[in-house]
Amino acid sequence: MKRALISLALGTFGLGVSEFVIMGILPYMAADFGVTIAEAGHFISSYALGVCTGAPLMVAIMRTWPLKRIVVTLMGIYILAAVAMSLCQEYYSMLAIRFMAGLPHGAYFGVGSIIADRLARGHKSTTAVAVMCLGMPVANLIGIPLGTFICQMASWHYIFAFSAVWGGITLLCIWRFIPTMEALPDVGMRGQFRFLKSLAPWLLIGATLLGNGGVFSYFSYYAPLLTDYSGISPSLLPMMSVIAGAGMVCGNIAGGTFSDKIGPGHTGRALEIIMFFSLLSIFLFSHIAWCSVLCMFLTTFCLFGVSSPQQLLLLRFSQGGEFLAGCMVQLAFNLGNALGAYFGGIPLTCGLTYNYTALPGFMMAAGGIVCYMIFCRRYERLAKNK
Repeated sequence: MKRALISLALGTFGLGVSEFVIMGILPYMAADFGVTIAEAGHFISSYALGVCTGAPLMVAIMRTWPLKRIVVTLMGIYILAAVAMSLCQEYYSMLAIRFMAGLPHGAYFGVGSIIADRLARGHKSTTAVAVMCLGMPVANLIGIPLGTFICQMASWHYIFAFSAVWGGITLLCIWRFIPTMEALPDVGMRGQFRFLKSLAPWLLIGATLLGNGGVFSYFSYYAPLLTDYSGISPSLLPMMSVIAGAGMVCGNIAGGTFSDKIGPGHTGRALEIIMFFSLLSIFLFSHIAWCSVLCMFLTTFCLFGVSSPQQLLLLRFSQGGEFLAGCMVQLAFNLGNALGAYFGGIPLTCGLTYNYTALPGFMMAAGGIVCYMIFCRRYERLAKNK
């Protein structure tokens, strides 16, 4: 089981690098394509659009396929996109390729979660899902700083060439170590959406969207907040990125461990409360450097700490629509990122200081707490029996 889960984690690492490394190399890509940094920022948006489009598209095409065949195909799409990005020389072509690169993202996490749950067979299922998702925070901890370094030393093209090679290695591991699993029951395309008639999945989707949005309202602007408001030297930003990535890794591990002990709903609610107070502290006390760094660690800890409990809970409350439900967390995650960055930017547009980016953040996190409180009261006991 461990080798199969690690194989899946290799894939989430590659997807994490593909999605987030772009944030550290935008100035270099903008210069190469002869566009502004704002225009190069559309590479991020086009990837997110691909994620949101790809999830229902892959469900429509692949819902009757065996699970191993699905992840192999998704990794094949990832490799093709990585090769295309490494060779691309034209701005609009890159936008299209970034859209293509996002297509397998949500479906990979969705099917990967189903495979991890089946491998665990009900024993420490959340931990198994957390191991599968571990590649994403590790990508933020190691992959993104490494990618930025490669870009500075050589060219951003080599980052995506590395991603293609990584995808090839991942594909071989998936083929070798993941056992053959039968397809999910075919309930038709309409049947995939039937689980949304219940309130439980909507509460989980709402908690994901609001929690992630709350963090990204601040985290989208954390670098200038640290340097311009908290007084931290710009030379220390790489270290700050490592601290933020370490929070993601620790949170991912802790979220899976505590979910198996006290229940995923209670774990998610506790982490959402910590997230709320961390964002509130950033708003009130981020002029104190050590407090700003500590709260940054706590927010990224909570961001990935709630990921695996949310993923597993949606699978538990989506009978007949597991494939789509597994993708929904990533849809809510990316939509939350976009909304959080937008709302966090409003105070800056109004001329306020960077700590005000956390103001809409803790308000959104409060909404996530409400979603979890309602869920825990009505459904947590039922979740343990599923």
